[in-house]
Amino acid sequence: MTVVIGFEGSANKIGIGIVRDGEVLSNPRRTYITPPGQGFLPSETAKHHRSVILTVLQEALDEAGLKPADVDCVAYTKGPGMGAPLVIVALVARTVAQLWEKPLVGVNHCIGHIEMGRLVTGARNPTVLYVSGGNTQVIAYSERRYRIFGETIDIAVGNCLDRFARVIKISNDPSPGYNIEQMAKKGKQYVELPYTVKGMDVSFSGILSYIEETVFSMLVEITERAMAHCGSQEVLIVGGVGCNLRLQEMMGVMCEERGAQLFATDERFCIDNGAMIAQAGWEMFRVGQTTELADSWITQRYRTDEVDVAWRD
Repeated sequence: MTVVIGFEGSANKIGIGIVRDGEVLSNPRRTYITPPGQGFLPSETAKHHRSVILTVLQEALDEAGLKPADVDCVAYTKGPGMGAPLVIVALVARTVAQLWEKPLVGVNHCIGHIEMGRLVTGARNPTVLYVSGGNTQVIAYSERRYRIFGETIDIAVGNCLDRFARVIKISNDPSPGYNIEQMAKKGKQYVELPYTVKGMDVSFSGILSYIEETVFSMLVEITERAMAHCGSQEVLIVGGVGCNLRLQEMMGVMCEERGAQLFATDERFCIDNGAMIAQAGWEMFRVGQTTELADSWITQRYRTDEVDVAWRD
């Protein structure tokens, strides 16, 4: 049985998870929360991660009931993400790998979300909508690559929601998007917004004054187009924004009309976490993909479609 520990810290969440052959053994995390109206700066976020990462590491081992000797591989988020937090996580993961004398695997953050989503939901070959603070992409697998069919041409949907929350001073605890959703549930009036779909891509920068319903409609539209192109009958929503129940509801209506099936996860796995990096690392490690120490850098721009997805075929 193969045990992989995963380190995630590409944004304001620091998480360490342990996976053993498809079973999540532990998945603790901490969130760097700033006051309402303020975002999180890379340097301050990195300082937060540095202050708690060893505590979270011990929690992950204790919760799993494992010792370092029981771990077969160390996985970490190589990118994309914020530079300073990524560096902190990479440094600790590299150090742990050397101290424990374990192989190291650098994981693409997006693919971590996808592989965790596939594991938890049982989706086989879905069209994936990846929506988070830093990324918005419609993705489908083909020939050892996760192909990007459409994406944002400016800001990510999560960033759009976060910036809107900052403008009107909505709390960051537990997350701006969650708090926007709770407020939207009480709304009585629909406000028309600019609807900017350009082919298979979307643009969010012009609608920060208005929010949510139209943003999600745009995402449903481009996901449905990708499904039609691929002949897909499954949709998997991943990423932090994927927890939004209204987005899931709207996507579910589209899937029902197409006779398709919707898959989504709850906040344990859709929000950035260490177990998703462990799971992607487990997939990579079992087909012989490891990262040499000299190559264990980070990159803020690590495209989903750059990765050789050898474990799918």
